[in-house]
Amino acid sequence: MASVNKVILIGNVGNDPEVRYLDRGVAIATFNLATTERGYVMQNGTQVPDVTEWHSIVLWRNLAEWAQTYVRKSMKVYIEGKLKTRTWEKDGQIRRKTEVVAETIQILYKPEQYRDLGRRQPAEETAIDDQLPEAPATQEEEAPVQQNGGFLGIFR
Repeated sequence: MASVNKVILIGNVGNDPEVRYLDRGVAIATFNLATTERGYVMQNGTQVPDVTEWHSIVLWRNLAEWAQTYVRKSMKVYIEGKLKTRTWEKDGQIRRKTEVVAETIQILYKPEQYRDLGRRQPAEETAIDDQLPEAPATQEEEAPVQQNGGFLGIFR
């Protein structure tokens, strides 16, 4: 029987992506993503606080390079990917880390300080171009990015 390993998250970026390159020039970016489940007040008056979960996000190749340019701390993003657990030994102890390997990333909202990130300078004062440069659709292909307000398109 087949199985499914799929994760969909919408949350706030906790830190700017950290990009490094492997021996063959393959880019890998990592950052943390916070998802918050809002608190509430029960009927008996008990306050249930917000609960925030932190997720480790990993992007490879073109997505990693794109994230280095456009993703910043505090942006709200949509992530689609799969869970992967790494195991290694350090100082005689076995360590494990579960990460979300992103296959799709979409910027949903940019805070005020990042509004102009990725915008080309207009040729004239009256010409305003809100288009970002092309972003990767897959590891081998590229697709145009469209911006409609705070939505910047879907990237695979």
